[in-house]
Amino acid sequence: MPNFTDHLVELFVFVGAFGLVVALGFGAARWRRPKTFDDLDEWGLGGRSFGPYVTWFLLGGDIYTAYTFVALPVLLYGIGAMGFFALPFAAMTYPLAYVALTRLWSVSHVHGLVTPADFVQARFGSSGLSLLVAVTGIVATMPYIALQLIGIEAILKTMGVAGKWPLLVAFTVLALFTYSSGLRAPALISVVKDVLVLWIVLAVLVSLPMIGGWVGVFRAGGDRFAATPSKTDGLLLAPSGHAGYITLIIGSALALFLYPHAITGVLAARNRRTIRQNLATLPIYTLVLGLIALMAFAAVAAKATPVGGDRNTLMPRFFDAFFPDWCAGLAYAMIGVGALVPAAVMSIAAANLFTRNIYKQFFHPKATSAEEAKVSRTASLVVKFGAVACILFVNPQFSLDLQLIGGVVVLQTLPAVGLGLYTRWFHRYALVAGLAAGLVIGVGMLSRIPQLGPDGKVVRPHFGGSVWSLANIGISGGHGIYVGIIAVAANLAVAVALTPVLRRLAVPDGVDLTRPGDYAADEGDPLVHRMEELVDGAPVAEEPQIHGIVRHGNGRRHELTRTAGRHSGGDTPDT
Repeated sequence: MPNFTDHLVELFVFVGAFGLVVALGFGAARWRRPKTFDDLDEWGLGGRSFGPYVTWFLLGGDIYTAYTFVALPVLLYGIGAMGFFALPFAAMTYPLAYVALTRLWSVSHVHGLVTPADFVQARFGSSGLSLLVAVTGIVATMPYIALQLIGIEAILKTMGVAGKWPLLVAFTVLALFTYSSGLRAPALISVVKDVLVLWIVLAVLVSLPMIGGWVGVFRAGGDRFAATPSKTDGLLLAPSGHAGYITLIIGSALALFLYPHAITGVLAARNRRTIRQNLATLPIYTLVLGLIALMAFAAVAAKATPVGGDRNTLMPRFFDAFFPDWCAGLAYAMIGVGALVPAAVMSIAAANLFTRNIYKQFFHPKATSAEEAKVSRTASLVVKFGAVACILFVNPQFSLDLQLIGGVVVLQTLPAVGLGLYTRWFHRYALVAGLAAGLVIGVGMLSRIPQLGPDGKVVRPHFGGSVWSLANIGISGGHGIYVGIIAVAANLAVAVALTPVLRRLAVPDGVDLTRPGDYAADEGDPLVHRMEELVDGAPVAEEPQIHGIVRHGNGRRHELTRTAGRHSGGDTPDT
């Protein structure tokens, strides 16, 4: 274990940058703050008013997390080319999201929807399906929050800071400024995070000649894999890994923007154009991600070794060995800040799901928007400290297992949320049955996948990976398929098979509160909830009063009167 007295410069730089971020987080509460902040739209979605620049930084900070910067290089360090699946899946995600999320933005702004479960309730008229989608989203998000702590823990371990108390302090501060500032805090902090990421990547690129340039980096990586007993690792993908690699890419691409925190960042945007601009330019981040992944081989070339055999410390150890102390401190700050941004957005997204689709739907249907905001703030605290408990009281490796489950779990919301944006054909009860079947099959298959060591021996009998070996059905050769694809295929098969049966039996279907025009509505349309610009861009000009009705997912209508971007009105029964 390193001694912290040997890392005082890095520690001071890290603490200083962390303090700056904390100050920004609390200051975000006054960042063009509206007259009223006790509103779920304001606290949980930033007033739905983020312009293109803020949205770009927020989505980048939300999707590319601290664990991405720690785990992806570790994955390449351990298994080689298979770890590159993160690059093509990210590139594939954005075109899919480009066409789907603009529709979700429109229908959500027309109906005042805050969560993906809100959309399911409005689209299929099923509180049970909405509840299942909400619980699925929370279950998938919780371990993701916990995993952000592993990045911070790896930094502290590298600097020789012992104990778990620094993690508790860091996330206590995170909980306080998120409670105070809502989504504005991670939106503002994400700018700092992206600047640090760019700085570190450029610093590595400039310094590569010290270890022989790219030729030396790839030679070191090739020599490492040549010396391992495994036949499946290496700089090139083994033929037996092709099926698993392709299905893992497809499943991950379909799942990424089903995560509640990714949808939260999208719904906070001001208009459809903002969403399209960002999804067209975010692939730039994928290029940066590729360079960060290749740092695994740079770490091998620099002869960096993990602390105490903990591979999560590989990148911090590389920064410690490769950079001067002050620059290593900035690299640690990048990982630390990269943990705070997504953890804040994830906790807000999970809290919004609980508030809108559990608390309000089943316990307090008449809750006002101010009451919703209060409950969501409190729930965000519970979510964050629950994530801390996962690290403090549970083996961190178990958190990795939970995240492995999380990716397969969230993919099962694809028929209700993803396909629901395009078709109302599915029966609500068929979707419930399909989602339940997908969850049972997916988690059941994951529980039977062992983790194998380099020598082929079983290291852990359960939850050892996400690729299911085809040897289980008698197909030899080491081929496998991503569990999420198998589970969602079963999910869809059940939903497709049951829908005509339920309709033939005349089982009542839910009421669809949406209309075709809702999926193409944009800022300026009469029924779109357009608020005064709060964050960036030009202020909204004065305009004549516009009257309309906003249909909410809870079955009520909101009579809307706006002047100069402001609105007023009250809820009336939906007749």
